[in-house]
Amino acid sequence: MRDTDSLKKGSAEMLILSAVETRERHGYDIAQMIERESGGTLTFYAASLYPLLYRLEKREWITGRWMVSNGRRRRMYKITPAGKKMLAAQRSRWRAFARAINRLAIGRG
Repeated sequence: MRDTDSLKKGSAEMLILSAVETRERHGYDIAQMIERESGGTLTFYAASLYPLLYRLEKREWITGRWMVSNGRRRRMYKITPAGKKMLAAQRSRWRAFARAINRLAIGRG
């Protein structure tokens, strides 16, 4: 797999890790935060979000715990030290990728 292929696949992971970087969030909150912060450009649906959350949890990049709030049971997710390390690596690769795209698409100005 080429590095750019892994960037495309990893961008969803990076967004989720970023969403839980500063505080615990439940799945719906993660999806809403990403949509809000992207100005509605990026949308996560339950069918794709929850399998990704489970995969990140299995990799031990996030941890989840069940909580009851206002009578609703929700799984709250937070980033782990391994997740922080992975997020830093993904951000570094993303910056290099974005610089390359900007040079080609926008020009050297």
